[in-house]
Amino acid sequence: MKVLIPSALRSYTERSDVAASGATLAAVLADLDRRYPGIRFRMIDEQQQMRPHVRFFFDGEPLHELSQPLRSDGELIIVQALSGG
Repeated sequence: MKVLIPSALRSYTERSDVAASGATLAAVLADLDRRYPGIRFRMIDEQQQMRPHVRFFFDGEPLHELSQPLRSDGELIIVQALSGG
């Protein structure tokens, strides 16, 4: 599937979109981490929970669980909030 990478994570991929595979969000993120070591930790914490500043959308629909099934022909969008002052 096509995965759109936010600018804050492009230092891992050096691209704005990449290909990944997996039947669930967790599997896709694991595949991304195999290809781009360290990227998963920027999105998923030590308790295997989605970090609060990261959102995932699959074909425009929000994802709330790592176990959520995904189709191989869809598009996963990763959105990372920026903060600062």
